[in-house]
Amino acid sequence: MIGLNRHILLFRHSRLRQFVLLAVLAVMTVGLVSKTDARPLTVRVDRWLEVRNVSGTVDIWQNNQWRQAQSGQRLSSVGHGMRTGAGSLARLAVDTQVGFIGLSENTAIAITRMETTASGGKITNLEISRGQARVFVRPFTNPESQLEIRTPAGVNGVRGTEFGVAIQPSGRSSLVVEEGRVDSSAQGQSVPVNEGFQNFTVPGEPPSEPMPITEEPNLNIQRLERQRRAGEVTVLLEGSTFVVNALVIEGTTQEIIVDEDNTQIGRFAVELPLPADRRIEVTVTTPLGKTQIYDVVVP
Repeated sequence: MIGLNRHILLFRHSRLRQFVLLAVLAVMTVGLVSKTDARPLTVRVDRWLEVRNVSGTVDIWQNNQWRQAQSGQRLSSVGHGMRTGAGSLARLAVDTQVGFIGLSENTAIAITRMETTASGGKITNLEISRGQARVFVRPFTNPESQLEIRTPAGVNGVRGTEFGVAIQPSGRSSLVVEEGRVDSSAQGQSVPVNEGFQNFTVPGEPPSEPMPITEEPNLNIQRLERQRRAGEVTVLLEGSTFVVNALVIEGTTQEIIVDEDNTQIGRFAVELPLPADRRIEVTVTTPLGKTQIYDVVVP
């Protein structure tokens, strides 16, 4: 009788261990399904950005070093990047001809994610840390395909569109959508920016509400005068342009401050040495790449 009770007890323990093992396997299976739903499974397929055109000083970052960029080179790994110098331009093609990215002067871009899902979806995540870029992406046919452009202020997600981004030295980013729609996201909030609209995002803040495109490289000068400091003659230049534009004065990108009374207007002020020829070159570029160069003559 004692032996029989012991046998029954062992049988119950065996059934209990089986139950616990099945429960653990079930939890692990649910966890795997949850992770798969959150991030599609990827397969090893060669992906790249190809250098198509360069003008001026353009470098690529590969193998932990910068080197001069040449047409035909490819950026294919996370961390690979490109930068343009003053007065320089570059154009990148996304593999499989899904789109193109045009870089203006003083711009830096890097790959943060480039994968292919098991169903053939193309996932391309890029970071533009400074400067201005215009992006053209054809509509995706695979629902798992995505293109995201991250800036210091937020993320712009697209599935097929034509848009431009411009980044101020402070990290504030501007977005202009010419075709399609872009979701502008930051601080846990997402704002859809439709065709014909623009917005901007300040680091640490949610995206601004969309407003109609201005798309004009305008320059309004409010103050231009000489000053003498410690025996050196300098020039004080103050003015305004549309807040989404990029402003370069004598080769250096300048910060544009949002006007509190009119969020479409950005103001700037800069003091620089008086040039020998009394001429100051000011370049204004819209997020879609429209550029105007101004020759400002100091009286």
